[in-house]
Amino acid sequence: MMKSGIDQDAMIKMFSEASARQGQALRQAVGDATLKALQGRELTLQNIRAVLKTVTQAASAGAAQNPAPAVDIEAMLTNAFAGMDAALLQAVEANRKALEQFVSQGVGVQQAQMKSALANLEKMEDTFFASVTKAAQSVSAPLQGPWAHVLEAMKMQGTATGAQATMTVQQVMAQAQGAMRAGRASSMNAAQAMMDSYAALVSGVLIGMSEGLSKGSGKPRK
Repeated sequence: MMKSGIDQDAMIKMFSEASARQGQALRQAVGDATLKALQGRELTLQNIRAVLKTVTQAASAGAAQNPAPAVDIEAMLTNAFAGMDAALLQAVEANRKALEQFVSQGVGVQQAQMKSALANLEKMEDTFFASVTKAAQSVSAPLQGPWAHVLEAMKMQGTATGAQATMTVQQVMAQAQGAMRAGRASSMNAAQAMMDSYAALVSGVLIGMSEGLSKGSGKPRK
């Protein structure tokens, strides 16, 4: 079954058959699947929520079906969360690259679309936690306790996504202030046209980032 660009059946099967020693493999697979799904749509908060919900529910369904007595369900869910975090970290980086392009072309941080983009970045970690929490509340009862423990631990620790989003907003603000002092305000019409389709542009940047990593590794992406 495909939902939000995620092959749910494949993910359920992967978690249901995972051994106690496959934590890193689960994390990588979830990260890859989440990133691929994010690349397949405009990178809006609404679409991010939909992807995170689907991944959370599929990983939970697979973990619930795992018959191995030695498997630590909470550890499996922690790896699922970490995989989603890794994918969202790439989404934040794509936002950073796009925003820096706009600032270099003279778009100010007070422009409506720029303010909205920065606000959405600041909401990224909250969106992450809220989406997974809501999805976890809809899974089977035996999984709700482990998910609650995972989320509590991650909130105390913080996510890579949240840390990078905060840093990105600070960097873009500083860059914009520098551009303003330098009197840069060129190509505003072109920049404005790009800002009007910001989410689609960031999605394109995200795809380009992944293609660059794939070429750099010398290995074809699966």
